[in-house]
Amino acid sequence: MADSPLKPTIAIGADHAGFRTKEIVKKYLEGEGYSLDDIGAFSEESVDYPDYARQVAERVGAEKNPWGILICGTGIGMAIAANKVVGVRAGVAHDSFTARRAREHNNCNVITFGGKTVGDDEAIEIVKEFLSAQFAGARHQRRVDKIREIEQARAQKA
Repeated sequence: MADSPLKPTIAIGADHAGFRTKEIVKKYLEGEGYSLDDIGAFSEESVDYPDYARQVAERVGAEKNPWGILICGTGIGMAIAANKVVGVRAGVAHDSFTARRAREHNNCNVITFGGKTVGDDEAIEIVKEFLSAQFAGARHQRRVDKIREIEQARAQKA
């Protein structure tokens, strides 16, 4: 039997509102053979989502992890915070279709979603689609390059 290819280590984080969903997603991913860098939170005690978004995004931006998964109440706050980190393209997924498109069209390297807006089964489907999709390139590459130009111009002004 041939060795199966090693799966990459994924950075995952959540705030208190996404904690329960994070634990469900972790169990699924570990069952699929993925290693995880769990940044936290580690309970439902109230915490500030930007702290976790930043840690996951910095890992992805520095290429320590190829992908990140962030879960808060809606996914919106996590995406806003993660997108402040150079090299990160975080997209909010509402379902498996938007998760797939985030990778195919936007080459997202971080997916965010809401523990209060998607059910457990949908959360797993979002993760499955995000991880299995491939960037389509072609006309989409031109658009991702324009996003990178905006990011670089902003970094030069800082």
